[in-house]
Amino acid sequence: MALQVWMVGEDGEDLDNHKELLPLSKLQGTCHFKIGKLITPCFLSKPCAATCKLVICVTGILQLRQLPLREIEIGVLYWHLDPKKSESEEELAKIRKDRGYNYMDYLDICPGKLANFEEKLKNFFTEHMHAEEEIRYCLEGGGYFDVRDKDDKWVRIWIKEGDMIVLPAGIYHRFTLDAANHVKLMRLFLGEPVWTAHNRPQEDHPVRQEYVKRLTDDNAGLALAAH
Repeated sequence: MALQVWMVGEDGEDLDNHKELLPLSKLQGTCHFKIGKLITPCFLSKPCAATCKLVICVTGILQLRQLPLREIEIGVLYWHLDPKKSESEEELAKIRKDRGYNYMDYLDICPGKLANFEEKLKNFFTEHMHAEEEIRYCLEGGGYFDVRDKDDKWVRIWIKEGDMIVLPAGIYHRFTLDAANHVKLMRLFLGEPVWTAHNRPQEDHPVRQEYVKRLTDDNAGLALAAH
């Protein structure tokens, strides 16, 4: 199944048009190219053409589309791997090598496995940002990452088993579980892990300012190199 992305309200409620799923391009930034089954940013400082070619990898199906640059939005990266298949280990290893993610651990979010479950879930759903990328690979269960778009509206990303996303440093976001009330995540990081959440507002934070600058600068695009 393709990654499901739609708009929600301030409290996470579905809007009247929530059944209209958004294109994956709503999440991503800059130009992308294919390496095997992986989708990788090209790290250009400027858009390479009036339109971007985007290869989308969803459950092993590759699609090629032409996307207007105005549709390329907020810099969230996405891959789909299969944690039950050995070849996915090679794909994950390549992602980690290419993006420099040398730290890895696991987070099991469910009653009975996460201490102070209710309190921590409430904290996860409080709008915040990080000074570093947030990288999560879903191994079991599912949950919702909500991220702010260019218009400061909430975009909901439903991650399930095999989905891996990277939230850029400085983006406002929040997380909660889906109806299954359980998710097991692999957490990746560049360097020594820092999980500090900076609750909104953070407009004076230099990382937030840099993210907004890249988001709004039509000439620069949104750089997606790992921090």
